[in-house]
Amino acid sequence: MSDTTSWTARLAVHPDPSVPERGDDLRTRLLRTARHYGPVLALYGVLKLIGFAVFMYLLDSAGDFRRKNPRFGGGAHAWDVLASWDGWWYQQIAAHGYDPALVRIPNAKGLITLEGNSAAFFPLYPATMRLVSETTGLSLYGSGMLVSVLASFIAALGIYAVTAHFGGRRAGLAAAGLWAVWPGSGMEWSAYSESLYVALAVWACHAVMRGHWLTAGVLTFTAGLNRPTAVALIAALTVAALLTLHRRREDLARLWTAILIAPLGLAGYLLWVGNRMGDLGGYFKLQEGAWAHTFDYGKHTLNVLTGVAVGHFDYLSAYPFADTIGVLVVLLGLLLIPLLIRLRPPTVLTVYTLLTFTLVLGSQQIFANVSRYLLPAFPLFIPLAIPLSRLRPPMLCTLLAITAAASGSYAGYVLFEHGIP
Repeated sequence: MSDTTSWTARLAVHPDPSVPERGDDLRTRLLRTARHYGPVLALYGVLKLIGFAVFMYLLDSAGDFRRKNPRFGGGAHAWDVLASWDGWWYQQIAAHGYDPALVRIPNAKGLITLEGNSAAFFPLYPATMRLVSETTGLSLYGSGMLVSVLASFIAALGIYAVTAHFGGRRAGLAAAGLWAVWPGSGMEWSAYSESLYVALAVWACHAVMRGHWLTAGVLTFTAGLNRPTAVALIAALTVAALLTLHRRREDLARLWTAILIAPLGLAGYLLWVGNRMGDLGGYFKLQEGAWAHTFDYGKHTLNVLTGVAVGHFDYLSAYPFADTIGVLVVLLGLLLIPLLIRLRPPTVLTVYTLLTFTLVLGSQQIFANVSRYLLPAFPLFIPLAIPLSRLRPPMLCTLLAITAAASGSYAGYVLFEHGIP
């Protein structure tokens, strides 16, 4: 029995409540869907509001420091920080489009570096931001926030749907709650692309688990237009599809179509940027030369892990508070990976998680970003959600609420105020 076939059989035990049953009318179907998914949305929303309120309070308490610090753009409101750093770049792209170029400039040490360019940021999120702005009349900032918030709820539903097939409905609820409080979750409600990417990735994995190959291929194609780490999702779909092809000889057209279309979004954008720059490797040269972001097989990550352990913060772009949280996230992830594998998840989840970790830990980058770069590794919620599901609902909700309040600091304030989100 193939990987996908066995999981399709297991999923049949947990049918999709939105699929109509005999004799159902539209109203009955909608009511059943609302009863099933409503608690997921409510739990996630309440937990995010708790953490977000703490986050906003801490930012507002920063007072003069926040207003004088150039990283916040001198904004008069605490929430201006939610569109700083990458959020500023996304707004510029949404407003003005791209102008890819490799502009060489001498730095303070006399070395030649590259000037930062909008081409380093993938197009789906700013395009969606602009579309929403033109449709609703909201500002680009407001549109970006709306896209991120809605996508975060869609991601929560997907995380619930995937996890519920391992440990039941309560485990799915616990996993959706963990998505709200996870280190790096402060990025879910900000003008960043993480929520949109996770929403696409989790539902692509869910489609693979159900054997809906065309849906999975389209979602993976779209995710490739949003973040470069979609290469992990592309590889996961491809491996799962090839294993299915090896074990059975049906649905060949759908499987091969999914394999072929999955990488086109990512590859298409990289080739377009390279063509505009006059250098097919231009995107990677820009990342390395302007943002010091390159794959170094884990050398920088090892330097950070050893440096933080002994209190030496003399590596590239050190932010002690945010880096310490990043180290804890990495260690937690490394502990959870074996527990996930022990559950024998479908191939798509295993490959996706392992490659996401490899890409993040194997890259030189601003380490303060690690907690958000690992946010898409949602399968790691599963081995935590299953034991949490054994708690009584009041105890589970209390524990998650306390963690949500704390996340306003460790998953939001520390990243924005003491590091780079």
